[in-house]
Amino acid sequence: MNKKWIFIVIIVGMLGWAIYDFGIKDKASSSSEQVKQLDNNETDKEERSQNKSGEAMIKEGLEKGDLAPDFELETLEGEKVSLSDFRGKRVMLNFWATWCPPCRAEMPDMQKFHENKDVVILAVNLTETESSEDNVPKFVEEYGITFRVPLDVDSSVSTLYQIRPIPTTYLIDSNGMIHNVAFGAINYELMVQEFEKMQ
Repeated sequence: MNKKWIFIVIIVGMLGWAIYDFGIKDKASSSSEQVKQLDNNETDKEERSQNKSGEAMIKEGLEKGDLAPDFELETLEGEKVSLSDFRGKRVMLNFWATWCPPCRAEMPDMQKFHENKDVVILAVNLTETESSEDNVPKFVEEYGITFRVPLDVDSSVSTLYQIRPIPTTYLIDSNGMIHNVAFGAINYELMVQEFEKMQ
């Protein structure tokens, strides 16, 4: 009787081992391989995203270090200009209106800056806010402005740049990156100081 039970226990044990060895163990190792494969896939995905973002780590935006959003507008002279036309040059992108006292205050300094430094000035007029479009050419003539004045007739660009106070000025380096943003009027000395820091 005791030998019979011992024999049964041994047989059950051997069957259990065989089932584990051929079934559960294989499944466990298969699951382990799947986990490794998933890990490898995730690593590959991470590497791919790093490679993609490695080339285009720069995001378009409105903060310092972002790629300045591109746009196209028509100037007072009827010339179509895009921000991207000036890639390779340093750009001062200014948003203003004729009725704005701080805008009027900084215009002579902007003209002086334009004359003395190798900088592109795009003075985007918020034309939709003007009481009359005729105010813009009169203002340009009165202040002797010789830099480009694109007209934002439908506020699309001021909306794109989320302009609130005016004047607002973006200093953009030769790679199209935002170097600095100024809210309110800035004087000639500050223009030059920030310009010299840009590449």
